[in-house]
Amino acid sequence: MTDILIFTFATLGAIFALLAAIGILRMPDTFLRISVTTKAATLGIGLILGSAALYFGDLSVSSRVQAIIIFIVLTAPVGAHLIGRTSYFTGNKMWKKSVIDDLEGKYDKKKHELLSEDVKKKYKKEEKKEQADAKEKK
Repeated sequence: MTDILIFTFATLGAIFALLAAIGILRMPDTFLRISVTTKAATLGIGLILGSAALYFGDLSVSSRVQAIIIFIVLTAPVGAHLIGRTSYFTGNKMWKKSVIDDLEGKYDKKKHELLSEDVKKKYKKEEKKEQADAKEKK
């Protein structure tokens, strides 16, 4: 029974790792590549490590495998987010068939800030406030 689980986990892990590799080649832009590889590779590595823990059946190996899996699950999405954010802010273009850009107009390139409202609206509000302040001073 354990052999069947080991075989299943290792096979599924290899399939997900293969899908991650194919995703790097097939996806049209950086953002989709990051998404595919983070999800598929994390699951693939987790399954392969799980099969290794079952194969060895030792507490020390199993605890190390659990620590590695937890580390990967915690760090892979954060790393992918930072890479995606940096590539967006440096001007890496999205795929031409992308439907929506949630960050469009919300990144202030002068101050390097990401705002919850449009940058243009913020500057208009600031200009109106400055004009009102200038009128009050006169």
